[in-house]
Amino acid sequence: MIAHSQTQTRILFILDASNSMNLKWENQTRMESAKEILNSSIEELRGIPNLEIALRVYGHQTAISNTSQDCNDTKLEVPFGKNTIDAIKKKIKLLSAKGATPIARSLEAAAEDFPTKEGRNFIILITDGLESCDNDPCVIAQKLKEKEVNVTPFVIGIGLDLSYLEKFNCIGSFTEAENKKTFKAVLTNIIDKALLNTTVQVNLNDLALNPKETDVSLFFYRAGTKELLHTYTHTLNRYKNPDTLILDPSIHYDLKVATLPPIQKLDIQITEHVHNTINIDASQGFLKFISSRSGYNIKYPARVYQKNIAQEQSINHQRLGSTQKYLIGNYDLEIFTLPRTYRSITINENKTTTVDVPAPGNLDLKTAKLYVGQIFVKRKTGEYEWVCNLNSQVRTQKWQFQPGDYKIVYREKAQFSSAYTNEKTFSIKTLNTNYLKL
Repeated sequence: MIAHSQTQTRILFILDASNSMNLKWENQTRMESAKEILNSSIEELRGIPNLEIALRVYGHQTAISNTSQDCNDTKLEVPFGKNTIDAIKKKIKLLSAKGATPIARSLEAAAEDFPTKEGRNFIILITDGLESCDNDPCVIAQKLKEKEVNVTPFVIGIGLDLSYLEKFNCIGSFTEAENKKTFKAVLTNIIDKALLNTTVQVNLNDLALNPKETDVSLFFYRAGTKELLHTYTHTLNRYKNPDTLILDPSIHYDLKVATLPPIQKLDIQITEHVHNTINIDASQGFLKFISSRSGYNIKYPARVYQKNIAQEQSINHQRLGSTQKYLIGNYDLEIFTLPRTYRSITINENKTTTVDVPAPGNLDLKTAKLYVGQIFVKRKTGEYEWVCNLNSQVRTQKWQFQPGDYKIVYREKAQFSSAYTNEKTFSIKTLNTNYLKL
């Protein structure tokens, strides 16, 4: 848990003990998992000053039947006070799930559980199902706001169908827990938000300054050092807004965003007790690398590097047949064909730039004798650029070359004078084979 501020903080846990909590979830019932993780989480709160916690439970007093349910089955089992952790753990141990799901009435009653409006009051609702009684939790939530009851509810859905979660949006921030490990992480994160009340979101902005980019790793370092403090996968929530992070405001951070190429933002200061936004210009587009007419056995990669960078450095080696995201801008490509193919490209926002490499042709070389020599390609400038050497140990050789005009310069291996040098020109066409004899 992150250290909290000095403001008085109260957290009311509302635990669902309705009959559906007896359903299996992984290797336990939902109730067993909730009790185990809740006990563990509140134990970590022991000794934190300026913090009081309480427990309300619903669905635990009256068993549900086919003909009736007790919609008043909600009770503040452990009120706010000093050192309530042991009392809450003892009560949790004795609970059994058996009744209805009166979420709305529990929330309504919870407004009176807080001894005062002053301070920072939070509700953490742990449930696996929807309201089973007549009341509408959204109506109650609105009434709490109208009464200026300073309560911020968090909802954790245990094994909920994701479509159900939308029903909780009117109550407060909500998160689903897909498994026990997630449940523990989510609950810890929510408690940290309540204790610290300092939150952060990272906006990866497009050209219109909308935070639409996502799904890259974020590395938070202690500013000016290589000490890695946090690693997150940037996420947009179901409303397409950047997810909320918890960072210690006493630390200055350097942020590295693992785009291609990576982005760095240095010496970030987090303001305490408010929601902070870190804005990053991260508009991106796509590079699609294909050779549409080539056979399936072509596997050459492309080296991607940034144009006009003083110290040239490879950004990525992209495989043929793949599509990769890059920051918008100008790039150079070195494609590992024979001979090398070079392209200059521009990546535009939300657009796909397609590089389609011509299919190679084949050179089938047969020689009467053993030769030493080299093969050159004629570039558009008229200059000849080295492609490869002959293997002086064999008389039959094959290559796959890019379409173009070539020259082979050679000499018999057994001759010891440059005067015996010969040369021969030839052409390669896409998907054709040139049979050449020396």
